[in-house]
Amino acid sequence: MSPAQWAKFALTSALVAMAFTGPAPAKTPVEASSGTQPAIVSLSELPRQGRETYERIRQGGPFPYEKDGVVFGNRERLLPQMTRGYWREYTVQTPGSRDRGARRIVCGGPPRTPDACYYSADHYASFRKIVE
Repeated sequence: MSPAQWAKFALTSALVAMAFTGPAPAKTPVEASSGTQPAIVSLSELPRQGRETYERIRQGGPFPYEKDGVVFGNRERLLPQMTRGYWREYTVQTPGSRDRGARRIVCGGPPRTPDACYYSADHYASFRKIVE
């Protein structure tokens, strides 16, 4: 079989397989270390600074950091895949930190009434979905 025939065969095989099995399922958010469904954290379980940040998000600000509210790229692919601009990140102040620290809340959807928010205590290595 020539290289061109082999390539055509491989492509045809892949297309046939997709036709019968459908597209790959969308990734679901996971906690990085476990590979399972996302962990959940109740709003009351967040550190005080996390609850304050969440309240600021719901009020539309003001936010203490210039980067609060910027688009979160989801490069880690731990959150559901959405169009660019859907996810926004907010800093959760870390007492004693000289910079923004590692704690964040990432929310998707309308700014004051997000569809979902996730808390990361480890700078996006893992996420827990915030439930009220």
